[in-house]
Amino acid sequence: MNDNGGTRKRAKRVLPGFGLTLGYTLFYLSIIVLIPLSALIFKTFTLTWDQFWAAVSAPRVMASYRLTFGASFLAALVNLVFGLLIAWVLVRYKFPGKKLVDALVDLPFALPTAVAGISLTALLAGNGWIGSILEPLGIQLAFKPAGIVIALIFIGLPFVVRTVQPVLEDAEKELEEAATCLGATRFQTFTKVILPSITPALLTGFAMAFARAVGEYGSVIFIAGNMPMVSEITPLIIIGKLEQYDYAGATAVAVVMLVISFILLLVINALQAWQRRHAGASA
Repeated sequence: MNDNGGTRKRAKRVLPGFGLTLGYTLFYLSIIVLIPLSALIFKTFTLTWDQFWAAVSAPRVMASYRLTFGASFLAALVNLVFGLLIAWVLVRYKFPGKKLVDALVDLPFALPTAVAGISLTALLAGNGWIGSILEPLGIQLAFKPAGIVIALIFIGLPFVVRTVQPVLEDAEKELEEAATCLGATRFQTFTKVILPSITPALLTGFAMAFARAVGEYGSVIFIAGNMPMVSEITPLIIIGKLEQYDYAGATAVAVVMLVISFILLLVINALQAWQRRHAGASA
């Protein structure tokens, strides 16, 4: 073995020591993530299986599941369409104030969710700018499930835009020009050339917006109205049980949300892996 006089060349790493960095990584993740979640699961062991099932399958809790996941799915679906439209405008066009519009997309990330909830409630309530126009027409958004969907659209929009935007920037315009030269219509160019290349990013953005909406609390709590069986989300059920000192019941419902959220993360990771393979195959 030629080691140039006994000196073995090793690849230099920015952070020294694989063992040290791996150990710190595992320690940090244990302190921040694993131990709190383990405590949540162990707390549910104080319940028997019948008590656990009764806590997580009560009619009021089931209604909150339907509202939470249904509103989250609908909001993510809306963001899928309009997030793509916003990403398209930001990537393909130049216009005055473009940087300002681009910054506004990130506003739901930076804004405290409670502030967003208060703002939307003030806007959509019966005495708000929009609510005062719609309610005389028989359309009530605030304190209804429709208001929850609007709040979840607000907080989920950046996930779709920021996921699709870089993929659109990297898309090869020559393929679109070739399709146009071969006689394809705009609709055919979009559905046959553009859409297949951005579909993995769209699905990833949809899944991230959906997962974010499932756990949302601050922006929803003010506009929901919190009526049992009508506009009560699952995080509020957990808060209510804690206020009643039903810690085991609260952790039981929280464990159900934890399991569903973990499954969603697995789906997101699978979509991202598919996106990377798709990008590699296209290169």
